[in-house]
Amino acid sequence: MSKYNRITKESIRAMVDSFYPTILADPITAPPFIEKVGSDIESAEWREHLELLTNFWAMSALGDLDYTGSPLAPHFNLDLTKEQFDRWLELFAQAIDRVYEKDVGEFFKQRSQNIAQNFMRNLGIN
Repeated sequence: MSKYNRITKESIRAMVDSFYPTILADPITAPPFIEKVGSDIESAEWREHLELLTNFWAMSALGDLDYTGSPLAPHFNLDLTKEQFDRWLELFAQAIDRVYEKDVGEFFKQRSQNIAQNFMRNLGIN
């Protein structure tokens, strides 16, 4: 796959589709996702979740208006750890590097760091 040199909804979909199978395969990050969405990434629940995540990142990067919801709220019902957030960020950065050219992907890396810090602060995770 050639790397994207700009952020579009198509490239965001490719990033999301590249990223979440690695989340499900990772013993640190998989448990909360399996608990809430299941272990079959081809399921209707996962397809819906991946669409939601694509729309979230499109809103964040492009101002796209297809995302509705509160990104933080669903996380309050999960028992998450700093280790899981750190690993999520590590895997996310790897997915960004797979999908985007370096300069383009930096937006997502910085934005994900900011979001993770905000989530951990609001969830009381140190």
